[in-house]
Amino acid sequence: METATYIQNLLKNKGIVITDKNKSVIEKFASNDEILSFAKNIIDTQNMILDKYIIANRIFDIQNIPIILPNATVKKQYSAKIDFESLKLDDITKEEFIGLEEIGLKFNIETDTIEGIPSQSGDIKLRFLFKIKGESEESALNEKLISLVINPNPKDLWQYKESDNTDIFYKDDDINEISKLGEKRLIVSSKRGRSHANVGSFRDDDFGYKFFEKTGWSLVVVSDGAGSATLARKGSQLACNSVVDYFENHLEIEKAKDLENKIEAYSNDKTEENFNEINLLSKQILYKATVYVHNQLKEFADKTQTSNPDLFNNPKAKSNIDYFHSTLIFALFKKYDFGYIIQTFGVGDCPIAVMNKDKTETTLLNWLDVGEHGGGTRFITQPDIFHSSERPMATRFNLQIIEDFSYLFLMTDGIYDAKFVVEANLEKNEKWLEFLEDLDGKNEDNIKVNFDLSNENIKDELSKWMDFWSVGNHDDRTLAIIY
Repeated sequence: METATYIQNLLKNKGIVITDKNKSVIEKFASNDEILSFAKNIIDTQNMILDKYIIANRIFDIQNIPIILPNATVKKQYSAKIDFESLKLDDITKEEFIGLEEIGLKFNIETDTIEGIPSQSGDIKLRFLFKIKGESEESALNEKLISLVINPNPKDLWQYKESDNTDIFYKDDDINEISKLGEKRLIVSSKRGRSHANVGSFRDDDFGYKFFEKTGWSLVVVSDGAGSATLARKGSQLACNSVVDYFENHLEIEKAKDLENKIEAYSNDKTEENFNEINLLSKQILYKATVYVHNQLKEFADKTQTSNPDLFNNPKAKSNIDYFHSTLIFALFKKYDFGYIIQTFGVGDCPIAVMNKDKTETTLLNWLDVGEHGGGTRFITQPDIFHSSERPMATRFNLQIIEDFSYLFLMTDGIYDAKFVVEANLEKNEKWLEFLEDLDGKNEDNIKVNFDLSNENIKDELSKWMDFWSVGNHDDRTLAIIY
């Protein structure tokens, strides 16, 4: 607004009517330097007041614009970008957060991102300090409170109580081992589940393995003790040890020689008939091994009941061996000129699978006793599995001939339930490739298991990987990988 016009408007507002008679007087008055200076100062002051009001009103608007941050979780990587442009906050010229460092976070001014690993839970009120265009350098920063909900880490809600090392059937809560099996290597980890650690109970899973130098055969065994069986921790251990014991000390020499002869015949003439000869004898040998394991468990159960009757106090148990209920899977494998022969057995809900050398195909080597609605698991301790018409014992054995393999997997349901969810996924190669990617570090903890033969840390790496978090899956975990 021109100064002269302002003066004229001022006079009008005060009731002074401009006429032809006083027009010249007013024009002369409005052109007076002193009056012009006064008027200019008034205009500048008004403009300054208006500017300051616009700034104050904008600050008020910003303080009331809702900025919603996604929830964070203690000990989990967090990253939340504040999109100033989409929030129409691009007139902010300076910004900073106060107090983020105290909770393990920071504000990345380059990316406008709150990031870090939260260290405490709660409904945190973040102090966001800012300036907008038009504010002087000397002016104080404005403050806006932004809510950030940090949830407790579910892992922290679980306690870790040591199991009783004075117990008659005590065994280590966690165990990790690595061993050479012929031209292959075995890495195996067995860990007590969080549900057991939370109450100080025992690891029910177990495993065993052996390389028989005289014959060249390798054996890997895995067992999952039933959670409902109070002495299952011993049942799984004894089951694994008994399988190893059978093939080491009780396998009929003539049967073993006969098997090698049939394999040699197949090597010379790879007919279906020769394969079937191997398959039949393999089932007979493995069948005797399973009978031996069952009998060992039964004998041990009866002896334990005699020596420690106070342990047998479950009215629902039909026999002593019920206290030792355990699943059982094992694989025997050996390299020949034409490839590997893999013999397997399985009872229960623990899978065995082999992946070919170029990782284009994965074969499930046993079917699982899972039942339509869960609870259908069967155990090596149950005598009826040996004469079931619904699921004949013969179907529990498998013979696989493969040129070579990249991985042979044996695992308990603590791994299978979390990583494969349903049985059908065990027969999908893409799911096994995803499982390998998970082992390779594609997981929320970025923990990688390096299967390079020169890696001396693989045992620790697998042990750390086994601690993965999976909602609702807190059972014991055992994973054996031959590679």
